[in-house]
Amino acid sequence: MSLVISRRAILAGAGGALVARRAAADVDPGWRPGQLDVREVIVEGAQSRRFVLGVPNHLAAGEHVPLLVLLHGLGETVDERTGAWAWFERYGLGTSYDRLRASGSLRGLVLACPYMPDLPIADPRAFDAYAHWLVETVVPRARQEASVVATGTTTHLAGVSLGGHFSLETLLRRPDAFGAWAGVQTAIGAAAGQRYAQQLVETLGPTAAPDLLVETSSGDPFRAGNEALSRGLARAAIRHTFLELPGPHDQTWLRSSGTARMLGWFDGLRP
Repeated sequence: MSLVISRRAILAGAGGALVARRAAADVDPGWRPGQLDVREVIVEGAQSRRFVLGVPNHLAAGEHVPLLVLLHGLGETVDERTGAWAWFERYGLGTSYDRLRASGSLRGLVLACPYMPDLPIADPRAFDAYAHWLVETVVPRARQEASVVATGTTTHLAGVSLGGHFSLETLLRRPDAFGAWAGVQTAIGAAAGQRYAQQLVETLGPTAAPDLLVETSSGDPFRAGNEALSRGLARAAIRHTFLELPGPHDQTWLRSSGTARMLGWFDGLRP
């Protein structure tokens, strides 16, 4: 998501989303976390072969924590290295984790950040293949590499901007694999928000739905789509949290508040 919004275009199935012009690299020089050991993992895959894994170094012996899989935004689809490292280097994931730990408000999560290609929205087979790769390759390897609670209910999924959109497609295909989902400034228009709400209702049902977070901001160009998604879920009595924070749709907002609020929400799901 190293980008600035520059022009409007219709994304097939997104109902009036925005295409973005890539901006200069915006890497946070202080991104390396103290509470996480961060490393790159290479796996087999046709669309993607790389993810970055953040493993807590503060856990007690034998302690296991939930796994959170995070998809990045459009600007970092340019190459595997940029995309896989985006959440840590650009979106404030590690620094937000450290701040929450220092405040005593975060118990711990294992964080897996895979590269996400700019999939063709009109081709459902591309999403089928990517969802399969996430669930059958990334998740098992993360569980092998780190001390996670290896169940569907304690494996979570999130995405920002285009990653929020694509993570919805993944959740609809593999609802059994994830116990919670968060979309941060999800790149959908109002019509798409209504449509995704209906698809989630039909796929998940009101009683078996995972925990859901719809997070947007006052200056988010996708705010209407996120509001429509939340309204549709509310009408169907699907339990979810809607959160609107002040600020624009950019990496500074993620580093200052957006990422931390999402992490805190996931951590708060633990009993």
